[in-house]
Amino acid sequence: MDADRYRIGAGQAAGLENRDPSDQSLFAGDKRAGKAALSKLNKRLEELQELFYADSRHRLLVVLQATDTGGKDGTISSVFDGVNPLGVRVASFKKPTEAELAHDYLWRVHPHVPANGEIVIFNRSHYEDVLVVRVHDLVPNERWRRRYQQILDFERLLIEEGTTIVKFFLHISKDEQRERLQARLDDPQKHWKFSLGDLDERKRWDEYQAAYEEAISNTSTESAPWYVIPANRKWYRNIVVATILVETLESLDLQFPEPEDDLSGIVVE
Repeated sequence: MDADRYRIGAGQAAGLENRDPSDQSLFAGDKRAGKAALSKLNKRLEELQELFYADSRHRLLVVLQATDTGGKDGTISSVFDGVNPLGVRVASFKKPTEAELAHDYLWRVHPHVPANGEIVIFNRSHYEDVLVVRVHDLVPNERWRRRYQQILDFERLLIEEGTTIVKFFLHISKDEQRERLQARLDDPQKHWKFSLGDLDERKRWDEYQAAYEEAISNTSTESAPWYVIPANRKWYRNIVVATILVETLESLDLQFPEPEDDLSGIVVE
């Protein structure tokens, strides 16, 4: 699967309005075949994550961003199914607390970056401070615009210290969002996932799309690329994300460490 078609090159415009959220051109099969393919990718990702943890020379940060109902939680549960929780963490960034607002916006983010041998998934991230902050006019324009370069500097620091960064924008259509919100209303067991505030945010759809377009275009680099993932079809979304993660881990030349002692000839009695 040549998932590079979803990668935004350095200096390239994201072009969200020209990207089909229902695209499934990289997989010829149907949903059933897609789930079978994902199962194989899950197994490979499980193997690579164990090797990644044992190798302990690298760190991997996975950034997930999406509009409401975009599928961040579903992506995490489906793609990382079966991995060892010892070496994988999820960090979620919700509305900042008073203590967090009293510091710079990256203060709450840095403690959650991965350690050696660790994979950390950001469910929302530092990018909220050029997205929500922009749409809701929470800080002056010139202030949040400076954050593009600050984010690039922050990510360059992580990369130079040994972190691999992969960033995913889960791209859904406005019609798909309507259907997903309605599905939450129609199912009493999903009411907990629905908030009246979701409807207010939906009214700002165009503003959020413009914010994502600019943020992705300004912060995708060769060393910390953004991928715009077609996410209307959940099974296809999962295949593409899993494929990119498997290929990323395979590129790191991971190795099991040599044992500290000579184990030749040892027999457990």
